[in-house]
Amino acid sequence: MQTVNITLVNSFLLTGLTDLPQVEIALFVIFCAVYATTLVGNLGMILLIRSSPQLQTPMYFLLGNLSFLDICYSSSVTPKFLSNLLKEKKVIYFADCFTQLFFYGVFATTECYLLAVMAYDRYVAICNPLLYLITMSQRKCIELVALSYVAGTVNALVHTVAASRLSFCGPNIINNFYCEIPPLLELACSDISLNEILLFIFVGFNITITITIVLTSYTYILVTILKIKSTKSQRKAFSTCTSHLMVITIFFGSASFMYARPSSRQNHHLDKMASVFYVVVTPMLNPLIYSLRNQEVRSAFRKILGRKAASQSRMIPSIQVRPSPDHRRKHYT
Repeated sequence: MQTVNITLVNSFLLTGLTDLPQVEIALFVIFCAVYATTLVGNLGMILLIRSSPQLQTPMYFLLGNLSFLDICYSSSVTPKFLSNLLKEKKVIYFADCFTQLFFYGVFATTECYLLAVMAYDRYVAICNPLLYLITMSQRKCIELVALSYVAGTVNALVHTVAASRLSFCGPNIINNFYCEIPPLLELACSDISLNEILLFIFVGFNITITITIVLTSYTYILVTILKIKSTKSQRKAFSTCTSHLMVITIFFGSASFMYARPSSRQNHHLDKMASVFYVVVTPMLNPLIYSLRNQEVRSAFRKILGRKAASQSRMIPSIQVRPSPDHRRKHYT
């Protein structure tokens, strides 16, 4: 028998977005600002929801969980991406790559299911308003959020374990700025047929289930709204769904551009741009969309600012002007 020496790699090289150092510095500044806005916007949304009595409803409970997911989802990739922009050699070790792959998969899949749960929440609120608080009770909301995390964890665990069992013997260059399953499988020197089957089954199931829930919910919502005779009531019903529809369109639209195209039409440069928008920019847009498009969020924010201004004015001591002795003497003479 003829023996073949195979050297397994223990690290990968990420190509990043560009090879030009000047451009990378500019990108570092831009995406630092984007990531800071993501953290501040989503943390602000969570604090606003927790501190505002008028936002203690199932819809805003789910929105708070979406903001938490956006922080985790962006943080699974962006910090490493930012540090690599300042490095000439963008190395990521085997364990770090699969850790990133796992957490990215958990939070991305969980967000898909949570957006579907939010669509179901809007369906119940508009189509069955009298049963809304019973159907979407606090316990039911917690169960639906927990189920979303379970689905995300199972999906990520299956793909991460299956990919970590592959052999990587070179080349070790991942044509992206973070560890992702498709470019990682291209580097494997062992059979990847099982991985491709798992991708087809799990990703196909997750996308089919979540998109079906979203489309079904909004079909019933549209039919119900069109039956409303009052134009004012129609506008109010539409306004409660506008923000969520924009978030769903951005999230699933960019994801479809990345994963739904055939391999023969893939372009690595376009894939990188789509990945940046999908992973880095989208988590920043969600709180901005809800704060700008949602009247209740704006109203709660104004009330918080009003309470702070009132508390600060009470802290300022009042100054009483007392008349001088000469003034009192003139007054009594």
